[in-house]
Amino acid sequence: MANLTPPSTMEGFDAQLALLISQARGIELMDGLRLFLKSETHAMLLDDDLKMWHFSPLALFDMWENEQATGDPRNSLYLRGDEVA
Repeated sequence: MANLTPPSTMEGFDAQLALLISQARGIELMDGLRLFLKSETHAMLLDDDLKMWHFSPLALFDMWENEQATGDPRNSLYLRGDEVA
């Protein structure tokens, strides 16, 4: 099993991403949290070997939105590494 990101780090990201999701979707905070906890983006953040906690909450939110739109958080510019013109 992969190393897990420390719970204290996850709590901060979980709270921030739940707030961003709830504001963007116009839903309750707990619903935003549930959506994030069920996502692949969250699973990637939980895997400490990936060091996803180096990204800002806004970058992680972009990954989550890309996952919702395309089915894969790796479609985010933050992970693809495409140059923005």
